[in-house]
Amino acid sequence: MVFVDIDPQYDAAFDDWYWNTHIPDILQCPGWLAARRGRCIEGGPRHVAIYVITGDDAYETPEFHAIKGFGPFADKVRNFTRIRIEARDQQG
Repeated sequence: MVFVDIDPQYDAAFDDWYWNTHIPDILQCPGWLAARRGRCIEGGPRHVAIYVITGDDAYETPEFHAIKGFGPFADKVRNFTRIRIEARDQQG
């Protein structure tokens, strides 16, 4: 999971880049299976992305290293937090 804040004046452009560039690029990387985005409504940076990966090795591929980060918004992102969790089971 990735959490970030960005100045509201860049929200529309950031969302466009994230949905139309970053997520398609990251899902082409080996080991990256799915991505979802949302907004925190309480208690944290506003933007959140949740990724499903095959394992920690997904972070080590050359493809991921070539596209990781926030592209044209790198200098505008604040309060970056990444949390890695391991799913233990699934229901529903």
